[in-house]
Amino acid sequence: MTVAVHVQLDPGRVYRTSELRQWSANPTRLSARLEQAGQIRRLGHGLLYAPYRGRFGEVPPSEEALLSTFLEGTPYLITGPSRWNALGLGSTALFAHPLVYNTQRTGYFLLGGRGFTLRRVGFPVPAPAEWFVVDLLRNAASVGMDPQELVMHLRASVDRFDPKVLTAMAARFGRRAEQAWVRLALKEA
Repeated sequence: MTVAVHVQLDPGRVYRTSELRQWSANPTRLSARLEQAGQIRRLGHGLLYAPYRGRFGEVPPSEEALLSTFLEGTPYLITGPSRWNALGLGSTALFAHPLVYNTQRTGYFLLGGRGFTLRRVGFPVPAPAEWFVVDLLRNAASVGMDPQELVMHLRASVDRFDPKVLTAMAARFGRRAEQAWVRLALKEA
């Protein structure tokens, strides 16, 4: 026997189970009833999704909606190969899942069938292109790039980046190695 549940959820929105407290003293039980009625989908880690139907069927939640709700509205930054490859510094790396810098969590999380690697580290908001250069230098080994080769590419295309901002980003967010590579690229440019 299916019990009718009358809760007005915004289609396409990601919720935390705790947000259902406004409709019930037992949000876990309510989420089970809503799932049985087809009004929500479980995404994992206490996240629920009110399905949105598009022209071609159910539309999955966006990365931004998942991450914003999972990280409870705290700042985060999606980085990794998609951002690094766009810098034009010779990187053609691929990751199976996005790399997300944030202020709350570290680890690998599966949300709504999609994997995310979260790292609790400092980052600027908003992040300029020069910060992504420093981030690429920091993660060069994980994408199979030689930092010396990156320095060579950076030296050849240094006019696309602001040297003062690049130096500032390296000083604030880079380790000594990244700071030295940036100085080397700027000195030889």
